[in-house]
Amino acid sequence: MTVTTDPDRPVPPSPGAAGDGSLAAFGYPQELRRRMGRYASFAAGFSFISVLTTVFQFFSLGYSFGGPGFFWTWPVVLGGQLLVAACFAELAARMPIAGAIYQWASRLGTPAFGWYAGWIMVIGRIVVVAAAALALQVVLPAVWPGFQLVGGDPSPTTTSGAANAAVLGLVLLALTTLLNVLDNRALSAVNTVGVTAEIAGVALIVTLLATHAERDPGITLHTGGQGGLIASLLVGSFTAAYVLIGFESASEMSEETVNPRRTAPRTTLSALTTSGVCGGLLLLGGLLAAPSLTDGRLATEGLGYVLTSTLGDGLGRVLLADVALAICAATLAIQTSATRMLYSMARDGVLPRSARLARVPARTGMPGTAAVVVGVCAGLLLLLNLASPQAFLAIGTTCIAMVYLAYAMVTGPMLVRRLRGEWPPAADGDRDELGRPLFSLGRWGLPFNALAVGYGLFMTVNLSWPRAEVYDPEGGHWYFQWFTVLVVGASVATGAAYRWYHRRRGAGQASKEGSPVLV
Repeated sequence: MTVTTDPDRPVPPSPGAAGDGSLAAFGYPQELRRRMGRYASFAAGFSFISVLTTVFQFFSLGYSFGGPGFFWTWPVVLGGQLLVAACFAELAARMPIAGAIYQWASRLGTPAFGWYAGWIMVIGRIVVVAAAALALQVVLPAVWPGFQLVGGDPSPTTTSGAANAAVLGLVLLALTTLLNVLDNRALSAVNTVGVTAEIAGVALIVTLLATHAERDPGITLHTGGQGGLIASLLVGSFTAAYVLIGFESASEMSEETVNPRRTAPRTTLSALTTSGVCGGLLLLGGLLAAPSLTDGRLATEGLGYVLTSTLGDGLGRVLLADVALAICAATLAIQTSATRMLYSMARDGVLPRSARLARVPARTGMPGTAAVVVGVCAGLLLLLNLASPQAFLAIGTTCIAMVYLAYAMVTGPMLVRRLRGEWPPAADGDRDELGRPLFSLGRWGLPFNALAVGYGLFMTVNLSWPRAEVYDPEGGHWYFQWFTVLVVGASVATGAAYRWYHRRRGAGQASKEGSPVLV
């Protein structure tokens, strides 16, 4: 195993060769078990996005601020994310390594820059795991009232609903952590079943909503949300921003994927495209079939209200049960992705307790310690929901803003490399495992990359902006209004403090031994 103790370690070169997907050219042994096929790789990205989970979770937010017109923020965000995904597809073909964001940023920029990208992404992913687990509260009490274990009001915005969301989320995290410690065949099987059920559920829900339409698509030209047109649409775009992330999970699983140079770029793009189409149809179907757009329920209960009111309690609950299954699969996929990022950084010796976090037992071929750390940290975040229902939205926005920032920390140095004529690498004529040319954007690379950087930075600011009407509507919780800014700032400060301590400790040890220190 390649392990150093210096966070500014030199990064191995990024070859365009090694078309067999071998990790040897990157300085790593093959520890994770390479068993995942193309559909399982697609499932990793699709499960992370999980349109059933996030559309049901955040539809009400987009509608309450943007009105029916918030639908048009969906194709805009999808277009921006496709630009990012196209850049990532090029990288996945040339650097099929676990911990993709961290590895890519380190090799495109500097080891220190890549470390911060990985650090921000790890924290962001852990927060995403918590946010996904909280989504069970949106559907399970509607499926069966017995799932409301705490209090009587199941709405996530109430005290009892928020507390119950934390309880359900903790149970789910215990199960997903267990799967992430076991053999990856069990993990892939659960993920694949979940994705198949989710795709079938989306198709059925969209079809049923279309047959129960109460109005025509022209309704999407109306706004009617809170605030002015631009401000309402900027907040309305949060729904799409929350949903359309995680497509790079296929790349995170590259070390466990058969023919990763061929598979990962294509499943990255197909997972995002499929999710984008499915999610757009769900939004449109919900707007067309809602019994009322003005009674306030669509802005508080979202698509769950549409299903149970339009299709009846029986069928509506069956479909909501499918949504619950999708939420479980999404939480599993997100935790898996976060675990691979943590493992990848620990393998390079740049995190506290790296040796233990990077341990992969030969019996399981799974980084079990890293999985437990992710599960425990996400569980602790769930406890914030016990403090206030507003924590739900603050947690969701924070994790997405951090992910967008980490994305920009990859596309940014990639753009610099393009402008210098250093990307794609000179060995771009190399082939994938099947002897075919590596995925490439060709002449579209520079404009796609530039637009991806601009879009990513804009959405990061949009998500992080401390809007009181969004994050602290009741007042009295200034820390929720500034939650995203505070968490991102604290993450960077904590990372800087750790790096300073690590470097100083390394300098002290080197001084005793009389050896030089890398800085």
